[in-house]
Amino acid sequence: MKRAGFRRIVMTADVVGGVWQYAADLAKQIGGAGTEVLLAVMGPPPEADQRACLDGIDGVHVLETGLPLDWMCADASEAAAAARALADLVHRSGADLLHCNSPALIGAAPFPVPAVAVAHGCIATWWQAAKGGPVDPALRWHGELMRRGLMIADAAVAPSASFAATLQATYGLGRTPSVVPNGRPPINAARKGGAMMNAVLTVGRMWDPVKNGALLDKVAALIAPRFLAAGAMCGPHGEIADFAHIVALGQVPAADLGDLMARRPIAVSAATFEPFGLAVLEAASAGCALVLSDIPTFRELWDGTALFADPHDAQGFAAAITRLAANPVMRAALGEQARDRAARYTPQATAQAMQAIYNGVLTGREVAA
Repeated sequence: MKRAGFRRIVMTADVVGGVWQYAADLAKQIGGAGTEVLLAVMGPPPEADQRACLDGIDGVHVLETGLPLDWMCADASEAAAAARALADLVHRSGADLLHCNSPALIGAAPFPVPAVAVAHGCIATWWQAAKGGPVDPALRWHGELMRRGLMIADAAVAPSASFAATLQATYGLGRTPSVVPNGRPPINAARKGGAMMNAVLTVGRMWDPVKNGALLDKVAALIAPRFLAAGAMCGPHGEIADFAHIVALGQVPAADLGDLMARRPIAVSAATFEPFGLAVLEAASAGCALVLSDIPTFRELWDGTALFADPHDAQGFAAAITRLAANPVMRAALGEQARDRAARYTPQATAQAMQAIYNGVLTGREVAA
């Protein structure tokens, strides 16, 4: 794709959730060929295996900022200080564009270059799913910054149409964010056939209540196959997942997780809220049959390729899993359908769409929703 004069981009990233993988995959596609991407890491630094995915990639540089994540700041003034420091970094870097994966930062301070806000989640939308009702008054400052950031950004982006609609409704936006689905490289795409692993796998932040681990633990007690969970068991504010029936694997290195998914366990997500769901995409790309919560995002992305269950119905999830475990022909067919659907969502497709948005911003064109 012809690029509209952007030589250097600062892209924010963090390693607490899926944003790191999204940013690393996108940076690898955009970097090089005359474009430099500075990955400005907010919050904790990346682990060695996270850095390893960028080794030898021309035009991509990781910069640990030491700045706090916006949603872990104590108040608006701390977030504003982090945003000002990021703006100074952008200025000193000589960047042409800021790709900000934390829109609240754009709302917290002025930036010296055009800014593209990409929303992967936020406190207000998470709170609605995790706790119900309006957000804690002590956290309303974040919603105000988020709304301002999405409104004043030169372009606002969400990874699914359902989350874009949620953002518009939650923040009263005058325009719906553009939709650019996330992408992941396929896992062992050449490997097809072979015995399917007699197990169930869920992947994600197990401590996060919207991942619905408590319900999945009940499901594990109702089914014959082993139920495995890969992901952090402890959260940044002291949250702890406690399972009686699920086999908790903890954090699994990306290569090992890919090998596990390539054995095609039944992949399950009972999330009550999901802006996109990279782990589901990874499992689908490996040919895993999917059992998913019946929420708008998963219906949008995976309808026709998965079995769905009410995220509050443990018996419904257990029945769907048992049905697949007892019918390997159906399970294999659904896995191939999921693999075919996953082929739509690649880093190349994400990069092409984001570059079109960058080009539109830098040439002053209106960016279509």
